[in-house]
Amino acid sequence: MSSTVRRAAILSGLVALLTVATGTVSAHVKYVTPGSDPIEVLAFLVTALSNPFNLAVLGVGGLGVTIAGAAYLKLRPFPNDVRVFRRTLKSYEDLLPWLLRLAVGLPLVGAGFSGYFFSPVVEPASPVFVRLFGITVGFLLLFGFGTRLVAAFGLLSYLVGLAVEPALLLAFEYVPGFLAIALVGGGKPSADDVVASMAADDRTVYSRFDPFYRRVALPFVERTNHLEAYVPTILRLGLGITFIYLGVAQKLMEPGDALAVVAKYDLTAVVPVAPELWVVGAGLTELLVGLLLLAGAFTRAASSVSFLLFTTTLFGLPDDPVLAHISLFGLVSALLVTGGGPFSVDEALHTRSQSDTPTTEPPRSAKGD
Repeated sequence: MSSTVRRAAILSGLVALLTVATGTVSAHVKYVTPGSDPIEVLAFLVTALSNPFNLAVLGVGGLGVTIAGAAYLKLRPFPNDVRVFRRTLKSYEDLLPWLLRLAVGLPLVGAGFSGYFFSPVVEPASPVFVRLFGITVGFLLLFGFGTRLVAAFGLLSYLVGLAVEPALLLAFEYVPGFLAIALVGGGKPSADDVVASMAADDRTVYSRFDPFYRRVALPFVERTNHLEAYVPTILRLGLGITFIYLGVAQKLMEPGDALAVVAKYDLTAVVPVAPELWVVGAGLTELLVGLLLLAGAFTRAASSVSFLLFTTTLFGLPDDPVLAHISLFGLVSALLVTGGGPFSVDEALHTRSQSDTPTTEPPRSAKGD
């Protein structure tokens, strides 16, 4: 009996270690792969999943996640800590526009100076336009000047580029990022806020000449203000699609490149398991995070896991382009602030728990008291 328990404990520890370590091979394999010969997907999956040990590790991992989620929903441990944690994060919502501008603007500036278009794998032969685009759009977003217009232009540029170069799917997180910025605007601090304050004050000289604030900006904000509530939904749907694409298309469907990364960094020396388990584990982890974000289930927990994966990648792969991951870092941080938002499992569970909470009313006093 003791030997069985010992083996179970060792297997559980290995699952936990592998879950954390798979962050090293997670995210953008294309950015660090040394290249490899193509491997037939079905044969790879059959080889990986026909190994009893691999199946045991994956099964224990999946069962552990399921039990942990069910146990949390049933027991609701540390309610006061969770409530304070959520309330504190929600108090940062006024800084959300600034966080989004940093998340999109910084990597765009880096892309401009490096000469690539959104993703490091898209480097045109003549990068002059790409450099001007990245630096200009990135700095305007960082300054918060013409924020909504610049975000709309950036989104249109990305979609046009995606139609020409499908490899830009590696940077799909820019779609929800641009959409969110277009809805929330520049926020504070931003040049837009300064200009709007001057234009709104009739005592300023600038307010007499401003052609944009009252005719364009105010009507647009009034018509779209109700859509800001859907920013969390836009972010988690976009990031969910990104994670699913990275996990399925870049890991499970292209195992050759993923195995080359495992071999390049000798990751089997970190956790002594088969390279196939590394790849499948990383792919399924990203797939799970993506599905949770799409459903809006345990949104903050899924965002925390993805943040951990990116951090592990940052320190585990020395030649990984850090700038290319800043957008993902920033957007999952925004989801930590907002939570799941409308049309999410989290919101449905919260609404149900609120309705199930009994309300106690003070007893009515008798007449004449």
